[in-house]
Amino acid sequence: MTRTDMPETGDLREVAITRLRKKRDLQAHVLAYVLVNLFLTGIWLLTMPGGFFWPMFPLAGWGIGLAFHIWDVLVGSVPSEEAIRAEMKRLERR
Repeated sequence: MTRTDMPETGDLREVAITRLRKKRDLQAHVLAYVLVNLFLTGIWLLTMPGGFFWPMFPLAGWGIGLAFHIWDVLVGSVPSEEAIRAEMKRLERR
């Protein structure tokens, strides 16, 4: 956010709290992903080492969801003032 995009002080606190919660939730999501997939890979190693690596399916499937979660936290969903103004100009031209 640039200086002109900054919300008021009270709003800034809410934005900060929301971002911190999102980051904490992402950390929990990454931890769950790693632990569960390590557990599944351990089961694979104990039951059929060298056989078909079936844990790749939950790794890949859940990994896609995790990638979207990371995108949401890092990029966010609040558009900048510049993007809002540009969209308004496009709409005015119609």
